[in-house]
Amino acid sequence: MKSDNWLYEIKPKGKFIDLNLKEIWRYRDLLILFVKRDIVTVYKQTVLGPLWFLIQPLFTGVIFTLVFNKLGGINTYGVPSFLFNLSGITLWSYFKESLSTTSKTFLTNSSLFGKVYFPRVIAPASKVISGLLKYVIQLGIFFVFYLFFLWNGEDLQLGPYWYLLPIPVFSVAMLGLGVGMILSSLTTKYRDLSILIDFGIQLLMYISAVMYSLQFASEELGEYAWVVTYNPLAQLIELYRNMLLDVGQDSLWQLLIAVVVSIATLFVGLVIFNRTEKTFIDTV
Repeated sequence: MKSDNWLYEIKPKGKFIDLNLKEIWRYRDLLILFVKRDIVTVYKQTVLGPLWFLIQPLFTGVIFTLVFNKLGGINTYGVPSFLFNLSGITLWSYFKESLSTTSKTFLTNSSLFGKVYFPRVIAPASKVISGLLKYVIQLGIFFVFYLFFLWNGEDLQLGPYWYLLPIPVFSVAMLGLGVGMILSSLTTKYRDLSILIDFGIQLLMYISAVMYSLQFASEELGEYAWVVTYNPLAQLIELYRNMLLDVGQDSLWQLLIAVVVSIATLFVGLVIFNRTEKTFIDTV
């Protein structure tokens, strides 16, 4: 029988990178199904359920305020410290979840990948998309407290580029997905990385300007400030906070660089991921 009579043809990929967007679009229903699964099943058998979406950032914001601002004396430059921390936590939490879930794609889905064919990139992409809902809920909580502080007489205002807010959000999504796919590909051969990932994410938080601004880092770290300022994630969080609270840097040039780095990271992640999916079943 000629291959023209087949509806689908599964064959090894010979290109250096083959995204095959038509095939991904054809499996869009599966992508939606994975997203629904991720949203529903995570908190399905918990007592508080979706309330954990709210509890986690709120408790983290309170702890950051007590430890880093009250005890550590970190300057928030006129912005209420809790609101300052909450703005960074919302974007950081999205990145953290995107990275931690996608970095275990091959390990957590090995049994599924070994039984049925579908574009493998759908699995990590669904994690990033489902995490976006959690982010939107947490952003809503941020604006609730934003209005609360305004009601209590705080002088708050949005940054001059507030309308560009989706750009750092989607850049963080691309960065988390790209790095996650790279790590997921590496863990198929080096299992030690799966142990180091969670630890590494915690360390990354402290050099990503989550609980302080880049200005504060430059003032306090001196010659070591480059560890933070050259971190594209720190740049994205800084610009994101500026858009919400008009504090910190607001350089569109730095935003452009961070976006380019995020796109490049996603591209590299896709290349490595596509090459790994051909042989990962032999090593997982």
